[in-house]
Amino acid sequence: MKQPQTRPASVLFNGRMRPDPTYRVCVICSGNICRSPMGEVILRSMLQSAGLHDGVVVDSAGTGGWHEGDAADPRTVRTLRDHGYDGTRHRAREFRPEWFSERDLIVVADQGHARDLRRWAPDANAAAKVRLMREFDSAAVDARTIEIDDPYFGDAEAFDRCLMEVEGACRGIVEHVRTEVAEPVEPADSRT
Repeated sequence: MKQPQTRPASVLFNGRMRPDPTYRVCVICSGNICRSPMGEVILRSMLQSAGLHDGVVVDSAGTGGWHEGDAADPRTVRTLRDHGYDGTRHRAREFRPEWFSERDLIVVADQGHARDLRRWAPDANAAAKVRLMREFDSAAVDARTIEIDDPYFGDAEAFDRCLMEVEGACRGIVEHVRTEVAEPVEPADSRT
């Protein structure tokens, strides 16, 4: 008996299956409990508001695995909640070099993460996927403040500042993704 043909399964991201996403973004920080979960949650929310959520998958990871399996820092969850986001489902994990082939854009919180990821990249094309998150925020670029400080050892104000910086970066990332996933436009026929 002939088996029906099936499409290959989509890649599994943070436990959620998406049908053939066209673009994949991973947000990176150190332990995947403060900055990168904020980035993942906020970027996913902004992509949904922009109508881009069906074609884009967002996940996050850390450069270190010491928090693997843990929830986001309670201060991260509280800060997200206070600004209308839900970070309660997050679980930390460590970035794996084999993920380079499964991601189109890897945004990192600071230069240290960028160095680590570029060193782990299997080739120049993979390394080129690594960008600082705040490179997408023109105000941060103009002010030359393109790193996001780790709020882990700070107070509530540090977490609020982190969230504001992440939101600014995510607005720019949404616009970048919009151009990356846009349907190509056929040139007009000049003979008519």
